[in-house]
Amino acid sequence: MSDLPRKAVTRTAKLAALPLGFAGRATWGLGKRIVGESAEIVGRELQQRTADQLFKVLGELKGGAMKFGQALSVFESALPEEVAGPYRAALTKLQEAAPPMPTRTVHAALEERLGEDWHELFLEFEDKPSAAASIGQVHRGVWHDGREVAVKVQYPGAGDALLSDLNQLSRFARLLGPLIPGMDIKPLIAELRDRVSEELDYGLEAQAQRAHAEEFAGDPDVLVPAVVHQSDQVLVTEWIDGIPLSEVIAEGTREQRDRAGQLLARFLFSGPARTGLLHADPHPGNFRLLPGTDGGGKESWRLGVLDFGTVDRLAEGLPTPIGHSLRLTLEGDAQSVYELLCEEGFVKESIDLDPDAVLDYLLPIIEPAQADEFTFTRGWMRSQAARIADPRSPAHQLGKRLNLPPAYLLIHRVTLSTIGVLCQLGATVRLRDELEEWLPGFLPEEEPAEEA
Repeated sequence: MSDLPRKAVTRTAKLAALPLGFAGRATWGLGKRIVGESAEIVGRELQQRTADQLFKVLGELKGGAMKFGQALSVFESALPEEVAGPYRAALTKLQEAAPPMPTRTVHAALEERLGEDWHELFLEFEDKPSAAASIGQVHRGVWHDGREVAVKVQYPGAGDALLSDLNQLSRFARLLGPLIPGMDIKPLIAELRDRVSEELDYGLEAQAQRAHAEEFAGDPDVLVPAVVHQSDQVLVTEWIDGIPLSEVIAEGTREQRDRAGQLLARFLFSGPARTGLLHADPHPGNFRLLPGTDGGGKESWRLGVLDFGTVDRLAEGLPTPIGHSLRLTLEGDAQSVYELLCEEGFVKESIDLDPDAVLDYLLPIIEPAQADEFTFTRGWMRSQAARIADPRSPAHQLGKRLNLPPAYLLIHRVTLSTIGVLCQLGATVRLRDELEEWLPGFLPEEEPAEEA
């Protein structure tokens, strides 16, 4: 594998090959059917070839191409099962691994960023990366004080590659759309592009990770590795072992799935309340399940959280109107929900909607908050995606007329992504418990006691 492909013309050609390849394979499939091969067999083969090419191109290019693939990976649970099967394995690979940088490139980068004597900072350093992702790869090592560490090294040219890829992908958005039926690809790419500078700044990432590590220190449910050292384009943190969430999704026990799901929901809602930050990259490659103990000393599982390169800064926690509107929707108060959505800019002034229709649109989506516990499944996710994606359905027509204010855009994507992962886990989660504990405005304010 050569260095990260940096020439714009090379990257553009590879990305352009994706939709062209999809079309070419469709023609090949038609030819196979004409000569009498089973449509089912041809279909499976066609999807497998498409999935293989998807991983090969997005994985090799890393940068924005792989970032886009990781963002897509959490939504595979919305695909029909006959389509999702082949893509699942290819997209899962993008969560954990990509072709690595050559050792000479890694050493040169460390020498440039940590100094000629960088070797002296480590008692041990493994040249073979333990993980390779969209803008950098991680090496395992032992810091000079004896701590096991993860050393994240940014790919040379990663910034240019990110922007180039996302600009190209934006041009192909209409052709790539069929990969995830019912999902508007273009806003996803635009939002990823808007956050490029943050993603590349390891100083900002170190700040966000330190804030989480300090807040969750000693927490029985969540573990965030401490930051050991940070310099330009190199980030050293404590190493944590554990079961990657992709493995729990693939072959975890019922106990592991449910516990991982509960902790994922807890982290989603408690993080902003406790740190003023929302971890905004919730694909399975960024989570580990670790053995631990609960408050009473009983064996349990903890959630290890990695990669704080993308966060939403929410000084007051999640916006209170989210909790208010959820509660009012559950109470069936259509008029109050509608008025609140208008106030927050979800309904533009020029548009007039039926409050009861809006309530009917929202209720199925918030079904997990209605029961004491809810089992998230791919079937449920697919039914929601189909309801909103079908141009003939009232939900589709109404959804097109609603607006997503910029302040809610990242919160919306993170919430949807987390729900996607919960559906991949098939986890049974007490979501309402987490909402009551952590979401501002979800519980009605207590009336002040009257004086006697």
